[in-house]
Amino acid sequence: MAPIRIAIVGVGKIVRDQHLPALAKNADYQLIAAASRHGTIEGIDNFKSIDAMLDAVPAIDAVSLCMPPQYRYEAARAALDAGKHVFLEKPPGATLSEVADLETLAAAKGLSLFASWHSRYAPAVEAAKSFLASTTIRSAKIIWKEDVRHWHPNQEWIWAAGGLGVFDPGINALSIVTHILPRPIFITSATLEFPENRDAPIAATIAFSDAHKLSVSAEFDWRQTGKQSWDIIAETDAGEMVLSEGGAKLAVDGKIVHEEPEQEYPMLYRRFAEIIRAGRSDVDLAPLRHVADAFMLGRRKFVEAFHD
Repeated sequence: MAPIRIAIVGVGKIVRDQHLPALAKNADYQLIAAASRHGTIEGIDNFKSIDAMLDAVPAIDAVSLCMPPQYRYEAARAALDAGKHVFLEKPPGATLSEVADLETLAAAKGLSLFASWHSRYAPAVEAAKSFLASTTIRSAKIIWKEDVRHWHPNQEWIWAAGGLGVFDPGINALSIVTHILPRPIFITSATLEFPENRDAPIAATIAFSDAHKLSVSAEFDWRQTGKQSWDIIAETDAGEMVLSEGGAKLAVDGKIVHEEPEQEYPMLYRRFAEIIRAGRSDVDLAPLRHVADAFMLGRRKFVEAFHD
């Protein structure tokens, strides 16, 4: 079967660290072009805009969109209008309405749209889902705290409206939780902390519940120093489950029961190829809905100005 001729739009750190290595090892793809205002990829044709790329390289079958979410809708629409399958980095868009419109357009054109959630493909996530399905959950909590100065230095877009702020990493936790819990959850209260000089939150505390009154809490914070915290903890009838290191390790009552090397982006691209071959889309908006609900329901608390 001929490889999928793919192009990347938005050549930044995540592309170099994750997308390019994953594509290089996957025979389902041939990377043939890139578009970015600043970055380039050696050995292929490079363009300053997606429109210029689509005009010059009609052979492209699919595009992977890796620019900030505020700019993703127009690029995705251009790609779909040109007959290309679309891979959306997380979060899939700045708003739910944008992504819903893209999903409708992809269906109308018979193209595949993939809202990718890389943390769902962390090594121990499926094991955690199986464990929780086998027992009764009493309560759960998310602790997702990291140092924004380390992970997003001088990235102003992430602090702008639509950049999501602390929900940029926090949505990774939400993508896992919405996958592993046996029933949908919904937000009951939230407090979002906004630096005086920013348009996006630096921290959030959220309470969730479900139809059976399960208590789930979340603490998101971008001011963590030292060891970073990416943990999901559940108290169950079968013991305390700790899914740690962003989904890489699973422990029950302190004993590691699942741990494997990380393969998130290779698995994402395998999934993208799978849905393209099957002629369908994969667009789960549950994580982004929770972020939208947090902004809708959350109480705003202003804190001291933040400077990189």
